[in-house]
Amino acid sequence: MGIQNVYCVGRNYKLHAEELGNDVPTEPMIFLKPSHAVVKADGQVLEMPAGRGEIHYETELVIRIGRPYEKGIDIQELVDVAALGIDFTLRDVQNVLKKKGQPWTAAKGFRNSAPVTSYFALPDKEELESKDFTLLLNGQEVQRGNVKNMIFSLQTIVDYIAEHYGLGEGDLIFTGTPEGVGPVAAGDKLELAWDGTVLGSCLIGSKEN
Repeated sequence: MGIQNVYCVGRNYKLHAEELGNDVPTEPMIFLKPSHAVVKADGQVLEMPAGRGEIHYETELVIRIGRPYEKGIDIQELVDVAALGIDFTLRDVQNVLKKKGQPWTAAKGFRNSAPVTSYFALPDKEELESKDFTLLLNGQEVQRGNVKNMIFSLQTIVDYIAEHYGLGEGDLIFTGTPEGVGPVAAGDKLELAWDGTVLGSCLIGSKEN
């Protein structure tokens, strides 16, 4: 199944919104990444943009839409698999865009900005809420998240996106990042784990001009 649209949910964890000094949203904040931003987190070296300020990691649960959306469909029927992903962000660029009221594409949509691990079957709600996802930076845990701390649930997110933008088979949704985001540097190793099991990793390469 090819990747179609790549939707992302901004500020979906209260503590993350607060750590960046942002207001907590009252409805889902949706933005897009190009499908070309998606790359496998299979241990490869990812080149990052150079000369554009700090690049931050944002670890997220990613869900893939497995069938056409129908109004009233349950998340468990709609989503076939999940993964973990990183929403890499040019933070200094984003801050400038926010001040100007401009779209975030330049800060969020660059090549290699959306590494995704291997997929696993989406657990039911009870199991999802019993397990954490984590990011290890050079062997040290820097982020830990759980869907029960989301402001907007997975069901709310898919229904909102479907109503406002459309949702179809092959679409990916990055569902938001918990607190603990921070910068990466050349040579850093990032490992994405679900319930303690590493599902994927990547290395930060030298920055491209």
